[in-house]
Amino acid sequence: MKIIKFGGSSVATPETIQKVFSIIQEKNKQQDVAVVFSAFGGVTESLLTIARLAREGDQVYRDLLQTLEEKHLDMVRQLIAVQNQSTVMTYVKVRFNELEDLFHGIYLIKENSDRTLDYVASFGERLSTFILTEALAAKGIKTQFLDAREVIRTNDRFGQARVDFEVTNHLIKEYFLKHDGIKIITGFIASTVKGETTTLGRSGSDYTAAIFAAALDAEDLEIWTDVSGVLTSDPKLVYTAFSIPQLSYNEAMELSHFGAKVIFPATMQPAMKKNIPIYIKNTFEPSNKGTLINGEVTQGGLIKGISSMSSISIVNVQGASLLDGITGSRVFKALAEAKVNIVLISQASSEHSICLAIKTAEAYLAKEVVEREFYYEIKSGEMDEVTLMHGFSTVAVVGENMKQNPGASGRMFRALGRNNINVAAIAQGSSELNISAVIPQADLQKALNALHEAFFLSENKVLHVFLVGVGLIGKALIKMIATQQEKLKGDNELDIQIHGMANSRYMAFHEDGFDLKNPHELSDQDQNMDLDEFIRTMEEMNFSNSVFVDCTASQSVADAYARVLGAKVAIVTPNKKANSSSMEQYKELKKLAKKRGVKFLYETNVAAGLPVINTLQDLMLSGDRVIRIEAVLSGSMNFIFSELEKGDPFSQVVRIAKDKGYTEPDPRDDLSGMDVARKILILGREAEQTLEFEDITIQSMVPEDCREAATVEEFFQKLQAHDSEFEKLLKEAESKGEKLRFMATLENGKAKVGLNSLPNAHPFSSLSGSDNMILLTTERYLDRPMIIRGPGAGADVTAAGVFADVIRIGNYTRE
Repeated sequence: MKIIKFGGSSVATPETIQKVFSIIQEKNKQQDVAVVFSAFGGVTESLLTIARLAREGDQVYRDLLQTLEEKHLDMVRQLIAVQNQSTVMTYVKVRFNELEDLFHGIYLIKENSDRTLDYVASFGERLSTFILTEALAAKGIKTQFLDAREVIRTNDRFGQARVDFEVTNHLIKEYFLKHDGIKIITGFIASTVKGETTTLGRSGSDYTAAIFAAALDAEDLEIWTDVSGVLTSDPKLVYTAFSIPQLSYNEAMELSHFGAKVIFPATMQPAMKKNIPIYIKNTFEPSNKGTLINGEVTQGGLIKGISSMSSISIVNVQGASLLDGITGSRVFKALAEAKVNIVLISQASSEHSICLAIKTAEAYLAKEVVEREFYYEIKSGEMDEVTLMHGFSTVAVVGENMKQNPGASGRMFRALGRNNINVAAIAQGSSELNISAVIPQADLQKALNALHEAFFLSENKVLHVFLVGVGLIGKALIKMIATQQEKLKGDNELDIQIHGMANSRYMAFHEDGFDLKNPHELSDQDQNMDLDEFIRTMEEMNFSNSVFVDCTASQSVADAYARVLGAKVAIVTPNKKANSSSMEQYKELKKLAKKRGVKFLYETNVAAGLPVINTLQDLMLSGDRVIRIEAVLSGSMNFIFSELEKGDPFSQVVRIAKDKGYTEPDPRDDLSGMDVARKILILGREAEQTLEFEDITIQSMVPEDCREAATVEEFFQKLQAHDSEFEKLLKEAESKGEKLRFMATLENGKAKVGLNSLPNAHPFSSLSGSDNMILLTTERYLDRPMIIRGPGAGADVTAAGVFADVIRIGNYTRE
């Protein structure tokens, strides 16, 4: 004998019901089966809503009842041929006539007792199961409709009745001996010895199925729902969650207690006592194996799943009287009498305080009953007033293998700590089956993803990237990530996914990460770009190991860095605006990154992909002191002045540099020297010097009459008139055996930027093309400065530097 149960989502529409019938027919060919049905999807909730409206005197309940009746009649029309409908139609109409009278009574007396609500709720299963029984019979299958109230006996605790198993088991066995055909059974409902209708509480139809499985010593129990088994975590919050092949009864019960919604503890108890295997299957993917729950503890992973519970409050009971050893029992007795469920308990070894995690809906009641119990102790000062803290969730890692393998708690709290998630309370039983923690509600999704990656995806650390700026640098970065994605997974155990991207006009998001081999092209089909909304969406996605990559030159984006770091999201950027603003803001961003425990990396602020910032930071960290920095920091300017040596006019060389993409769209941004000034400012600050922009002397290469040109083309036209001036500068340098280089110098807390004529022996004279060079003269590199040289302009080398910083963050998360 096999017991099969189908939930409301499986019988929500005629189409899904046909899938259910196919499964039943296939199972029935293999062995005897009995089937338990829930109400049609959403019906129980509708019945209870109608009851509430009737009690409140809202006549809308009549319209809703009419709609619900039509829904059931329509099911009959679609599932059963016309010639076979009369009996079923009559049954449905009689039941709704009863409901109409019942709701009218509620409307008149304005009362909804638990007894009444149980009777109201029973109609859902009675209607669905009768209709489905007749629909199966119409397919030529011998069926027997069984109202579970005939055989399941309970006490009169309406709403969550307790089963009398001795009587129930006898009645079930007797019924099955006397009746042939497939028994089609109403889930959720039962009755007292007086014949009063009761319900079995949360997940009652699953419980019904388990009761029948135990009574009949079934070979197994199959629970069919809309997911493929029990998942490693909540798939709405953890997009990489997957089905767990097998769980022990204890593991399944622990997961369900802390929020896993596929199966509940009461469901398993009857089957667990008889060691009957339970299968959780997907009606919409019947070939999927789903999850097997039985008495075995399988070897393999350290844990089996991660569950969570939202809307938790912390109740703190504290005071000297707790030391007497009796107070704790009084706390729990008071809460038990008030029927307050305690989710988690944590008590310090000093026994001076007890911390209780309780559902927020019951927190004020908990405070009230505990303070009432200790009224005199609080009044005399022996105990403090009970305090409440709201806005928390619980997370729990569950698995029987934790008791045999040390390190589970270390991995759990390291993952939480690495993602800056504060733990408010901890609980772990001596059985080591469950480690639980109370964390801020706002961090729940991040915590679940961090834990899921730590325990199930530990082979690959996942970085969740949000990219603002998909111009030349941004597109080059996407291409690099796509090209290296598989290699990074295989060699570096690093998986980089882009979940958000934006340009100046549009933005788009993808929860599972964009397909980088077929990059998403932003268009008017996407959302209009709104930086606040972009950051808000990133915060709401709340991924662990998130990285905000800014590939723009925007001041407004740079101004948002404090908010991003405050949200515990790392930043990688070639945008110089933030670090070249006020010294106060520069220090504040670094301080905020350190406080939040996230990285703020900007290697590409100064020389594209050249390792200048990291090198300088390492020197300072090791105790060295910078004496002087000399640098050619503009690839575009170096290209212009090294190309000028070939004899072309200055204006023509500048146009070539622009066409090659070495300059900004408006070359005046480069020729003004402002870009180089920002770079030497940043280097000075990294060298631990207090430097403001006003401390830099800047020589602009933009002739005065060219500065106010309305367009770039007008600028080029006016620049031609100055070609002779630049030619003169070049010839003067050549006559002295020197070369022109646009460079920056920092010494004694002062910086200057401008054109210099340098001897051929100077290292900068050897530069060509878009190369940069930095000379670092320090106490350790005094006689022979450290030289860093390489390409300092171009989208590809800048993107490579950004990519290296992103990978660096990935390596950091693995430390």
